[in-house]
Amino acid sequence: MALRTWASSIANALRVSLLDGLKYASSHEWVKLDGSVVTIGITDHAQDHLGEVVFVEVPEAGGSMAQGTSYGAVESVKATSDVNSPISGDIVEVNTKPSEVPGLINSSPYQEGWMIKVKASNPSELESLMDPKEYTKSCEEEHAAR
Repeated sequence: MALRTWASSIANALRVSLLDGLKYASSHEWVKLDGSVVTIGITDHAQDHLGEVVFVEVPEAGGSMAQGTSYGAVESVKATSDVNSPISGDIVEVNTKPSEVPGLINSSPYQEGWMIKVKASNPSELESLMDPKEYTKSCEEEHAAR
């Protein structure tokens, strides 16, 4: 019985809800490619670990960013985390809904909770991102290292 409880707690801790067709960064952002524009948000795994999101900061459209740099922040009841860009490019659209209703990051991280759309300046950077299987393995390894 104790082993079953332990296994259940590990499975819950590693809850990773992913969507096919997306790419994932080790910093827990997802990317959806649509032509030369990518939509970016934080993963379900990230929001689950953050807990209840209470504040979301996003940039204004029109700026540019480099891969790996912070473009915003997500604050929860547990912590504040920077959100990093998985690719370089120009910000062409910003989703203001999560700033107005931060809980969208928790309830709909892949649909209503997306954060920005970027015109990729170096599409080859997408090759460095993980597919769903690779991201799941990365989350498992991250959890095991704790």
